[in-house]
Amino acid sequence: DALLSSLAYLFDEKYEELEDTISTMDSSIEILIFLNRQLFEMIENTVDIELVKRLYSTQLLTKSEKQLLDHNRVYYRLLRKIVLAGQEKGDIVTTLSANDIVKYYAFCERAIIYDWCLCNGDYSLSDSAATLLPFFLKRIEGR
Repeated sequence: DALLSSLAYLFDEKYEELEDTISTMDSSIEILIFLNRQLFEMIENTVDIELVKRLYSTQLLTKSEKQLLDHNRVYYRLLRKIVLAGQEKGDIVTTLSANDIVKYYAFCERAIIYDWCLCNGDYSLSDSAATLLPFFLKRIEGR
């Protein structure tokens, strides 16, 4: 379980690696799309799908801490920072709280990964997200 849970922190390392790149980007929506694309391409190309499946199944069954929901992770802290900056600039709506937007965004990403696992990776994870994520992002776009 601990080994599988470390996958969540591997994902965080990818986000940390991308922080400098996103600091030069203007639109918060573009940043979210970019981060998603980068993470999902990494998962799709470098992480065995069986590990991702096991991560999700252990998160469903564990009675201890669920790393995918740990709001102290880099993932959640970075998303919150992006959303708050987007709300300040007007890129992201203020009718929803930053915490709610981060929760819904993470929910969307988990749902896409979960379906990809259910389908045994029969389609491109990153391409699927590029099609599906904009439906959610349109709802939070401020302009």
